[in-house]
Amino acid sequence: MSVALEAVGGPSTVRPRARTPFLERFGPWALVTGASDGIGREFARSLARRGANVVLVARRKERLEALAAELRGAGVETLVLPLDLAQPQANQELLAATSQIDVGLVVASAGFGTSGGFLAADLAQELGMIDVNCRAVAELVHGFGKRLVERRGGGMVLLSSLLAFQGVPRAANYAATKAWVQTFAEGLRVELAPSGVEVLSCAPGPVASGFGDRARMVMDGAAPAEAVADETLSRLGRAGTVRPGFLSKFLGWSLAPLPRAGRVRVLAKVMAGMTSHHK
Repeated sequence: MSVALEAVGGPSTVRPRARTPFLERFGPWALVTGASDGIGREFARSLARRGANVVLVARRKERLEALAAELRGAGVETLVLPLDLAQPQANQELLAATSQIDVGLVVASAGFGTSGGFLAADLAQELGMIDVNCRAVAELVHGFGKRLVERRGGGMVLLSSLLAFQGVPRAANYAATKAWVQTFAEGLRVELAPSGVEVLSCAPGPVASGFGDRARMVMDGAAPAEAVADETLSRLGRAGTVRPGFLSKFLGWSLAPLPRAGRVRVLAKVMAGMTSHHK
């Protein structure tokens, strides 16, 4: 393989764990992409609190290693995989590196956003966002979904967004990538249910993480990333879509009665305020 893989922790360094209902349902290992920061990091921590070993996937090896050391202190094993999911070969390397462990839960939280007028945007960056937010998710689900079906159970959490339910001016491409994720998750949930595989779409609003800085959005009223991860995992197997955080729930309820075109106009005003600092 072209990446350095590092297993952190092991049977000799971790405390024995009870077989909790969560572990009985989803197995001993979970995998989290985008684990170096924000929501992904909090998913990893929340899974460790539930006793799951965690495969940590992201580009930044140093951050993954620091998180792995923290989780080792919580008594779980980890596997650190520094991979850039925008690269075509990354998911094949990920599948190969996890072929000998029983991954029963996959959290696809890697992704990023952009904002501003699409025609003024850097096209390479916009296409890269489609690669990470859509293509890499499709590859991840295709590869691990087969394994989950073979093991006759497990789960997948896909990161959608509050913006996924209508077009959003000044975040048109980002919203479209998340609309794809939302639709994908809804279809997969029904498709994979007979095999015992749970699929959950997580559609948060603004979250306190590094997302806003990279997307150049002012994120007022952001929900804590830890709360987003905990609420999402608590709903796994009980819902098809979860809207963690007050603002996501409030806007979801308030926008739902509007026709789609009306939601687009409302979100246009919201995004205008979030991106008013753009030059």
